[in-house]
Amino acid sequence: MTDSRVIRAPRRRRHRWLGAAAALLLLTVPAPLARADAAQDSGPRTVPALTNWTAEGGRYSFGDDSRLVAADAASRRVARTLAGDLRAAGKGDVPVVGGPSRAGDIVVDVDPDESRQLGAEGYELTSGKRLEITGAAETGAFYGTRTLLQLLAQDDEIAAGHTVDVPRYKERGVGVCACYVHISTDWLENLVRDMAYHKLNQLLLELKVKSDAHPEANSWGYYTRSEIRRLVALGEKYHVTIVPEINSPGHIDPWIENRPDLQLVDTDGKAQPSRLDITEPEAFGYYKSLIDEYGEVFPAKWWHMGADEYMLGSDFAKYPHVLEYAKAKYGENATPQDAFIDFVNRVEAYAASKGKRLRIWNDGLTGANTVPVTPGTTVEHWLGVKVKPSQLIAQGHPVMNAAYSLYLVRGGFHTDTRKLYDEQWDPRSFEGEKLTSAKGITGAKISLWPDYGAAETENQVAESTELPLAHIAQVTWGAAHPDATYDAFAARAAAVTHAPGWRDLTRVPVADGTYTFTDTQRHAGKRQLTVTRTSDGYVTLTDPATGKCLETRSGKLTHDLPLEPGSAVTQEACDAERTLQRWVLSEVPGGHRLTNAITQMPVHVTDDGALVQYPADQRQAAVWRLTHA
Repeated sequence: MTDSRVIRAPRRRRHRWLGAAAALLLLTVPAPLARADAAQDSGPRTVPALTNWTAEGGRYSFGDDSRLVAADAASRRVARTLAGDLRAAGKGDVPVVGGPSRAGDIVVDVDPDESRQLGAEGYELTSGKRLEITGAAETGAFYGTRTLLQLLAQDDEIAAGHTVDVPRYKERGVGVCACYVHISTDWLENLVRDMAYHKLNQLLLELKVKSDAHPEANSWGYYTRSEIRRLVALGEKYHVTIVPEINSPGHIDPWIENRPDLQLVDTDGKAQPSRLDITEPEAFGYYKSLIDEYGEVFPAKWWHMGADEYMLGSDFAKYPHVLEYAKAKYGENATPQDAFIDFVNRVEAYAASKGKRLRIWNDGLTGANTVPVTPGTTVEHWLGVKVKPSQLIAQGHPVMNAAYSLYLVRGGFHTDTRKLYDEQWDPRSFEGEKLTSAKGITGAKISLWPDYGAAETENQVAESTELPLAHIAQVTWGAAHPDATYDAFAARAAAVTHAPGWRDLTRVPVADGTYTFTDTQRHAGKRQLTVTRTSDGYVTLTDPATGKCLETRSGKLTHDLPLEPGSAVTQEACDAERTLQRWVLSEVPGGHRLTNAITQMPVHVTDDGALVQYPADQRQAAVWRLTHA
């Protein structure tokens, strides 16, 4: 027997009133008093934990006859995404129908009338003979489907009950610096899927997109426009906003290393490739052109300009013309810092003219300026300096918590998630100041930085990121301490596993052994190499005749890494700890491709048979046929 949505409406209204009361309580009670702790132990296990759960009698059973019922266009869009994810999760092809619903069905409903209770991202979920998910907007309904997927990852039967689940913070994110050490798009796509699965909604990417306007900058570490468009499309599908960053006026050497005319020059006449000369009109014009190019592939309404560590390792005194510029524009009382703030504000105005809002890091706001940063500029606070988060909020700046205690630096500092969990860390706890109110705080994020990129591979970073990602999802959506112990929270995170469609990048397609590698495109000789899987899911390639391993280490080095296209692949003494000797062996049509695990550049074979590394869009990657030697 079927029943209509009208018949169940009174029951839903009653539950929604109860859920609204619980949501209002969570939003108005200070976070330490809103702990879920042991109360969550009896409810479904999700990450983030449900902000409330009312248990009822019975169970919902997902089975071969289950359908996705969606009555309107918005609901159908959410349902179709869920159908694809159910298929990827091994749950079969679940049809999307218009209704009416019946036992075993999953009802997806986007109901704008519920906006007062649910906001743009909250949802209501009711489990019984059928399972019902309601959001006031598509994003909210989508997040309800993420909860459902987490529950089905554990069991096809879900305890009957009801929740109204609303996030505490608007911005729940991850920051990735794919700026010096390239990060594979496969890895980034996995991250986007897992972020959405955990209800994280913002990915900051500091990266270089291949430039048409400035081809001299396309020397290393860039992404093609097609790669970015594919990643952005995935983010849009899964409600993850991808915010681009081109760091400036400091850390801009990826762009201007071949433009000495734009580089800041000190009193010794030494040019600084990592510092843009903010006094030069052409420098600002150059940066505007980059914003324009990025606008063609990034639709986000945010622009991040970095603005951190401009004077790292030196002092404004070494650049007197910066002070002269500031005084000429702002008067005799101006400081060199005013020239820096002036550049930030000019970028803000240009971004605003393009319909984008500006974001910056906080450490450049030292208080040594007389010119204020334009109010409304979002400040991402990562370092404790003189100007505190409370002052920034008072000055009219939305503030995001990007604390250094949340960082994962490749080969360096790693956030201590256990310690943060036990301390009940939440987004009000900044470096150097803890606020009593969440007012003015947009949210928080973990940050992945590549300072010592050769020390850890992508797969190692992915493994070490799993619990920090679950933790930041928890503290930005709900209570900081949903389980009595950190180990219990870790078990919660393990229970929900990864998002549907997440790819295991540690899988090696061939068994260990010695193979003959034949270049199928150039036929430039055959090579015998011994393939050995590494513990982090790559391979080493040893020449059995010499006992040496393939590595790339020649050419111009950046961050002590051979990131220059055309760098030779050579045989070096084998070293199990040396990550530059690790390779991705991936299946492609016609054979296999070799890509260095750190540089992420595939192997190309020259006309004379030499092995070199190049970005795939510059030189054709070799395709190898492998046969047992």
